[in-house]
Amino acid sequence: MDFIRITKRDDLPRNREIIITILAVVLSIVLAGIILIIFGLNPFNIFKEIIAGSVGTSLRIRQTLVKAIPLVIASMGIIVAFKMKFWNIGAEGQITMGALGASWVALNLSDSLPQPVMLLLMIIAAAVCGGIWAFIPAIFKAKMGTNETIFTLMMNYVAIKFVTYLQYGPWMDPAANGFPRIAKFSENAILPSLGGVHIGWILAIILTAFVYVFIRHTKTGYEVAVVGESLETARYAGMNISKVIIISMLISGGLCGIVGMVQASAIEKTLVAGIANNYGFTAIITAWLAKLNPISTLVVCVVFAMLIQGGEYIQIALGVPSSVSDIVQGLVLFFVLGSEFFMRYRVHLGKPSEKEVA
Repeated sequence: MDFIRITKRDDLPRNREIIITILAVVLSIVLAGIILIIFGLNPFNIFKEIIAGSVGTSLRIRQTLVKAIPLVIASMGIIVAFKMKFWNIGAEGQITMGALGASWVALNLSDSLPQPVMLLLMIIAAAVCGGIWAFIPAIFKAKMGTNETIFTLMMNYVAIKFVTYLQYGPWMDPAANGFPRIAKFSENAILPSLGGVHIGWILAIILTAFVYVFIRHTKTGYEVAVVGESLETARYAGMNISKVIIISMLISGGLCGIVGMVQASAIEKTLVAGIANNYGFTAIITAWLAKLNPISTLVVCVVFAMLIQGGEYIQIALGVPSSVSDIVQGLVLFFVLGSEFFMRYRVHLGKPSEKEVA
């Protein structure tokens, strides 16, 4: 063991961190290309078609943005939780419950309500339901010290099964002739479009600005960061750690819940069990790759939306499995997370010098 030693680095300059991250992404793409060659595919053609499939026409650009919108908002929710080192793996469930809350408003309030009022009520209901779903593991973590990773993960399945029950039972549309679906929303519960894309993109920008200000310029945001860095420091400073955990998770879950409203209103125009569509899990990747920086997350989410849209395109145009884009995503994540290790630690080969021993 004397020949391999790991020591903690001093903080790296920002420019060197950026260089290491870029190098990690490049290496991941090179390795992805090698894997594609092994599978008998032309990596240059695949990468070219992924780009063409995501931004090659105005329609494809719009589809890419449609996929980026829920990813951005969900990533903002993940950032708030992860800043506090509360490992919220429950965004899928929070999105699903947010969609449920928004759908209840859309299906039960008068369709004569003005569209802005209806949409605002749906957003509020989605944020409340998503926040409550995140509050449950938060209160258990704050009061009983439970493992939030397992707790939030398991709650995903509870939320999805509950919506499945509603879809096949109490909320099933009587006009569907026995087909298990929930009634479509009325016109005033549908998000309008602006610039060829539903106005969820405006909501995504507003919520990104909100999270940036919350993290950087508010007392609670500062407390979230301190709790994440060191519980002992937070206690010494007299912070109410339980309160910080609960507030941050209410915000985190509320933001994820709004994703459910956007998907239910603009995309599905009803409630379905699979409405989260893995955006909650993908948001963990994008938030982490952006180093929990809200502004950087915008860019990362658009890139990942390009991979998702491009993956769907090559599946249709080239007959290539969409899992090809999943391979690229996975390798990027693996290499970037691996680069984090080398940013934080230095690896030494050989026996320690006399100076190091001293």
